[in-house]
Amino acid sequence: MAPPPLQDHLDARTAPAAPALVEPLPEGAVRCLACGHRCRIAAGARGACRMRFNRNGTLRVPRGYVAGLQCDPIEKKPFFHAFPGRGALSFGMLGCNLHCAFCQNWISSQALRDPEAGAGVEDTTAGTIVDAARRCGAAAVVSTYNEPLITAEWAVEIFRLARAAGLACGLVSNGFASPEAIDHLRPWIDLCKVDLKCFDDAAYRGLGGTLDGVLRTIERLVAAGVWVEVVTLLVPGFNDGESGLRGTARFLAGVSPDLPWHVTAFHPDYRMAGRATTAADLARAAAIGREAGLRFVYAGNRPGETGDLEHTRCPGCGATLIERAGFRLLRNRLAAGACPDCGRAIPGRWGTG
Repeated sequence: MAPPPLQDHLDARTAPAAPALVEPLPEGAVRCLACGHRCRIAAGARGACRMRFNRNGTLRVPRGYVAGLQCDPIEKKPFFHAFPGRGALSFGMLGCNLHCAFCQNWISSQALRDPEAGAGVEDTTAGTIVDAARRCGAAAVVSTYNEPLITAEWAVEIFRLARAAGLACGLVSNGFASPEAIDHLRPWIDLCKVDLKCFDDAAYRGLGGTLDGVLRTIERLVAAGVWVEVVTLLVPGFNDGESGLRGTARFLAGVSPDLPWHVTAFHPDYRMAGRATTAADLARAAAIGREAGLRFVYAGNRPGETGDLEHTRCPGCGATLIERAGFRLLRNRLAAGACPDCGRAIPGRWGTG
């Protein structure tokens, strides 16, 4: 567990949970409804994320700080079908409801769980964050870096102001959500990137979640009209088996063949060693996605090494519509969200924000 000073510092930056995300229980306990764990938290105890805790029968949740604040290309999230070439003001707090050994943001996500984790935090307000988004010309504000489900109340506070300022709002999430959390967030979000980490429930439970919980989240978000893009970090020896990739691709195509699927390269980090994902690994996974009927399959983290797998092509006539190099937009030929050659509408959020 992290040293008490960090815990005390974060506990001072909390507020009561939204009523929709907490259920009072007998004897001063509460049930937290922010994620798929649905933790029963006794007085004085903490949920699985360590960030939401019960103080005298009141569920306290993070508020009023950031551990990361940066204007990124929206392609970095990655969103490839939303506001191409525009910026996303990214903000994050600390903590996560999972504990992946290959986490790329473990310094932020594993705070209060790993003594070596814990980024610095800075007090701020929702208005300050939205002002920063406007100053940098962002099209969207995105809750990311840590798991936004466990800091949903803070995200909604920001999103209310962002929407009023004409900005789109989004999440970068592991998707291990509760139905109540989706209902709470849905009025305020336009976009959601979901990490579908593998297609094996036993492996998911080893990360601290369940496969079904993430699959149902993807279905619910799409049914609710949120623009969803799915990412699988391809980790050799963990989730790159053919049966798992085919299961992932078939599931996504069954939800919608228009769901963008990003297969991205793993580089050894945090507690997982092994070899890095190659361009050939990504091409193999992408081919499986296309064979399953997915119209938009992308490869990431190997810029310039994966041919046209960084680009958006028209599923009708095959024309290249958006060209990218890594997170950099090279060319955008879309005309009012459609292919200029055959007129086919391309699904996404193409407005200016």
